[in-house]
Amino acid sequence: MSREKLDSTAVAEMLATLDGWSAAKDSGSISRQFQFRNFSEAFAFMTRAAMLAEKLDHHPEWSNVYKTVDVTLSTHDAGGLTELDFKMAALMNKFAR
Repeated sequence: MSREKLDSTAVAEMLATLDGWSAAKDSGSISRQFQFRNFSEAFAFMTRAAMLAEKLDHHPEWSNVYKTVDVTLSTHDAGGLTELDFKMAALMNKFAR
């Protein structure tokens, strides 16, 4: 999986394939808020995402308050978004179903 920074055109194209995610104005990160029925479901989602993050060696910026999980993805080493961010976002969407 490429860790090369994507240009704004590639970011827009890849973002169009993801439900619920939005790009920062500078196209340097993408973010989404996930809502669950309760804290246990939110925590289970975070646990699955944490296992994925370790496997991919790519860790999100996130916060959790009760049943809400806010996530921001960016590849800091690349100075912006890479294919890895979009892979992680797509899998997080799948986990949230």
